[in-house]
Amino acid sequence: MNLIYNSEHYSVVEFRAEAGLEAMRFGGYEILDKPARREIFLAGELAETFRQHVRELSARQPTEEEIDEFLDSYSPLMAQPVIVQ
Repeated sequence: MNLIYNSEHYSVVEFRAEAGLEAMRFGGYEILDKPARREIFLAGELAETFRQHVRELSARQPTEEEIDEFLDSYSPLMAQPVIVQ
């Protein structure tokens, strides 16, 4: 597990690929929308697609606002509420 991005609005944690686990063949990413208190876990081909988009975005040396805007595009998929006890 590796924290790869953290801003006021989002955190992204990368999980490394695991041999023998089909769902984790490409690794995975957890994206946390802090203000909305929701998260999503991306695995499999969706994780690979996310990784490719992140590489493309990183090549342009984006601002924090551009990264947050990119992560916001995943917001409609975030259905899991974050509950802190």
